[in-house]
Amino acid sequence: MVQKMKSFVFVQLLLLGSFAVATLAQQCLPDNERIDCHPDSGNTEAECLQRGCTYCPASIPDQNTPTCFFPRNWGYKMVGEPVNTGHGFRVALERITTSTVFGGDSNELNVEVDFQSDYRLRLKITDNQPRWEVPLKIDPPATNATNPLYDVIFVNEPVFSLKVVRKATGTVIFDSSLGGFNFADQFIQIGFKLPSRNVYGIGENEQHTFRHSFEKRPLFGLWARDQAPSGNANMYGVQPHYTVVENDGNTHSVAIVNSNAQEFEMHPSPGIVYKTLGGVIDMYFFLGPTPENTAQQYSEAVGRYPLPPYWALGFQLCRFGYNNLETMKATVDRMIASEIPFDVQYGDIDIMDGNLDFTLGPSFAGLNDYVKELKTQGLKFMTILDPCVSAVETPGTYRPYELGNEMDVWVKRADGVTPAQGKVWPAGACYFADFSKNSTREWWKILIKEFHDNMLEFDALWIDMNEPANFVDGDMEEGCDEGNSLNTPPYVPRSLRGDGKLYDNTLCPDHVDSLGKHYDTHNIYGLMEAEPTIVATREAVGKRTFSLSRSSFLGLGRYVTHWLGDNFSNWSNMYYSIIGMLQFNLFAIPFVGPDICGHNSDATAQLCQRWQQLGAFYPFSRNHNGNGHVEQDPAAFNGEIIASTKKALTVRYTLLPYLYSLLARHERWGDTVARPLWSTFPTDSVALGIDRQFMWGSGILITPVLEEDQTTVQAYFPDSRFYDYYTGAEVNVRGNYTTLDAPLDFINVHIHGGSIIVTQVPAVNTDAQRNNPFGLILALNDNGEASGSYFYDDGISFDTVANHNYFIAQMSASNKTLNYVAWNDQYPGMGQMIVDTIRLLGASPAPTSITVNGAPHSNFTVLPSGELLISGLNLTANVDFIMQYN
Repeated sequence: MVQKMKSFVFVQLLLLGSFAVATLAQQCLPDNERIDCHPDSGNTEAECLQRGCTYCPASIPDQNTPTCFFPRNWGYKMVGEPVNTGHGFRVALERITTSTVFGGDSNELNVEVDFQSDYRLRLKITDNQPRWEVPLKIDPPATNATNPLYDVIFVNEPVFSLKVVRKATGTVIFDSSLGGFNFADQFIQIGFKLPSRNVYGIGENEQHTFRHSFEKRPLFGLWARDQAPSGNANMYGVQPHYTVVENDGNTHSVAIVNSNAQEFEMHPSPGIVYKTLGGVIDMYFFLGPTPENTAQQYSEAVGRYPLPPYWALGFQLCRFGYNNLETMKATVDRMIASEIPFDVQYGDIDIMDGNLDFTLGPSFAGLNDYVKELKTQGLKFMTILDPCVSAVETPGTYRPYELGNEMDVWVKRADGVTPAQGKVWPAGACYFADFSKNSTREWWKILIKEFHDNMLEFDALWIDMNEPANFVDGDMEEGCDEGNSLNTPPYVPRSLRGDGKLYDNTLCPDHVDSLGKHYDTHNIYGLMEAEPTIVATREAVGKRTFSLSRSSFLGLGRYVTHWLGDNFSNWSNMYYSIIGMLQFNLFAIPFVGPDICGHNSDATAQLCQRWQQLGAFYPFSRNHNGNGHVEQDPAAFNGEIIASTKKALTVRYTLLPYLYSLLARHERWGDTVARPLWSTFPTDSVALGIDRQFMWGSGILITPVLEEDQTTVQAYFPDSRFYDYYTGAEVNVRGNYTTLDAPLDFINVHIHGGSIIVTQVPAVNTDAQRNNPFGLILALNDNGEASGSYFYDDGISFDTVANHNYFIAQMSASNKTLNYVAWNDQYPGMGQMIVDTIRLLGASPAPTSITVNGAPHSNFTVLPSGELLISGLNLTANVDFIMQYN
């Protein structure tokens, strides 16, 4: 063994006893150590041995254990020793395997280990040949590496592998000795062991548990597709990012910057076998060590979601299938009459003329005047755009197409000249905009601004079908050239939908945009559309806005947000929506939610009632219905459902200042908004598996009912103080499950002890609520202490976080004293706001006297639950105060 200390890395070369090549190749490995050497079809013993792999029956049947697997000596070895680069190490590798799986293997590789900061490590493996690399903007860390949280260990026997070790604990968080390392032109694979089975993330797929299972080697293919949730089918976005909570509660996350078709296999070791059909291996490790640290560090790299306008936090309503303005008006009228809190009305593609972008159809004549009328009532309007533009309209009648031709904005066929023809919503052929091209971005901005100024004064835009979706396979006229290895690669991940065709319901992989081939750029199409969309929308609207995208990739949250797609109106999809919401918070896209009540199929009354309750606690709260289904806006149901929806949304609106503060913290620090319980309790082994409950920040716990005809719900409470939001009563269970009452009109919400939560008197929309009095919920922990902060600004100006044009109050309670400090007072409107009530939870015995700034305050009541309700404070919100309770 040779050990060398170089700079701040510990490099270890393990020179193990040599093994005979033949012995290794023929060794029958245990089931949980095998990596599939024949992931494609046609596996036989002869075919396996011809690939230089080992064939051996599985010890235990029906576990998806490969019978053809890589031998331990498959891969590469180091040439010389690692070279110190001053900020990490460079390692040269040469291939020692003479066999091949799919051909095109690279014989020489370069491994770069870059110590980017104490908490961020980059691992990049290339073959020193021109290869596609994702043009993803990665921001530098706040500080350089001076005392890294990690060591890197290189091993060279029987083949090259490396380990990333957490210094503080010795935990190996990444170990590529799992085997099967392959680097070929169209088949790259790396297998690595993980330090625990508490693994979360990887998307976008419908995942049935938040914590991944390793049983039977689940597969998750990533290739953006117009795909409704269906098992592990690849859906709208590509998020090759995972988070691991180690067995001691320390946490790290990893992002793999690769945009080719790819697949994650959850290996029973536990580990991951990662395959991709192109590009390079480019991995970023974020060492935490807390769950929130890892989220902050990842979002620092790929970009944080900018604070949305305040109105966007309100409830939003949409459907595909209003079909005429009268129906839309009737829907809005009944919502307003019901007094259900409501902020945003949408128009889907049925408002268009013949499904053409940037048009309004005759059945929606007068829509712009109606939108102006809605704004006088405090409501906003949002509409939709698709990326495939009709190419068959009468000359001189459709400016988007003609200006697009003039500016040469289209994705091209393989010849690089002729626009690729697709078929989407317009009646005939359409051309796909090439958003990677500067001229296209300008074209898009021109059209968005003209649409806003001349036709429809929308407040925000929604971009759909941007996987990109196509109703035919490849080109509408030509299909795809199946003799082309880009269109028909030697291997397609078996978990991908589309019968092994990458071009199923999308463009041909050999189609061309300004960055390269669609084979490489397909998965970033939505990302490329996102930036010009939000820039143009801001310019058109002239104030803060937001945009919503169906497709996503790493870093999408820098520009726009995402909803969870065209889900189904069933109870399982309601449950799985919590998992999707939590995942996208880990992916740095925190303002997220599904279509409440479901998009496909008809929602039942009870399902919609329960889903509206849960939906009140999605960061992005929108009810959206598909074409031809029964109406499911909450006011379309009976009085009981209207009342329960209003009740749940009233809680949301009461808590909007807290939700807004969480989103502001995300933009500033990268915090998550909707969180799993383990984010606050990472050493709680039960919390690690909870995905039917979730938290807002660390202060609020939500426990929805997710099953039909149930009026109770099982809730887990970690070993900490929790209080009923509605009554203030302390929960008498800690570190265990309990059964909570949950009648049909009720959702359980609890406040975590140690938190100070800001509230506001609710109203029917955020415009009416903006200047209402604030309140505080002061929930004491075991030490009789609590802390919190809240953020407020005008809700509509650009860049208030970056420019510090906001108000922040810092609050802390200890020794029976609450200190309220106006920490940043740069929002002038705060001088007209007041803090009028404080709910004190967990004080025992109940206080008998209150003083505010030294003066007695007698307007308080001790409720039967033990809550102390203090009213009539009338304290100016931007002035410091001290409250004592004795």
